[in-house]
Amino acid sequence: MIADSGRLGPARLVVLISGTGSNLAALLRACQDPAYGAQVVGVVADRPCAGLGHAEDAGVPTAVVPPRDHPERADWDEALARAVAVHEPDLVVCAGFMRLLGPGFLGRFPGRIINTHPSLLPDFPGAHAVRDALAAGARRAGATVFWVDEGVDTGAIIAQVEVAVLDGDDEDSLTERIKAAETPQLIDVVARLARHSRTGGPGEGV
Repeated sequence: MIADSGRLGPARLVVLISGTGSNLAALLRACQDPAYGAQVVGVVADRPCAGLGHAEDAGVPTAVVPPRDHPERADWDEALARAVAVHEPDLVVCAGFMRLLGPGFLGRFPGRIINTHPSLLPDFPGAHAVRDALAAGARRAGATVFWVDEGVDTGAIIAQVEVAVLDGDDEDSLTERIKAAETPQLIDVVARLARHSRTGGPGEGV
């Protein structure tokens, strides 16, 4: 669970991204409402990407920590952790971040890292969840927000939303409908976790 930070004011979010940053953009919009209870204080990417522009437009500090600059995996984990830790986050949100986080990073932010995945976990983990669901003939898909652990999409589930697989769906059409459900779910989960970070309330099953 996310611990009570003991700080007043909105919960501090650091968002990890790798791509267009559509979920980041939605979080930034949500944080404009003081009642939301959270503030994005930093955005860190593993590569130069379009999503960084959303942060820059909002005046949020950004950093890029490319793995290629750190041949040893543990060194990259440490560099990524430093880039995040400088912002003193209450919660780290993986929003389209396409790298596994190693034990060196996870150990710096225990119980404070969440991710969103385009399937109803534990079904279809990994990088090709929508494609795998269609190939398996699944009749339902969806999105899951979960606590990050050392496995591949194996952490404790926080919330799920179901999306029906329609006749004629392809990877693009199903992905778009999942995104339309995934984003508001993530916004809601972050708001609830932010509230619990200030009250010391429950974490795993918010």
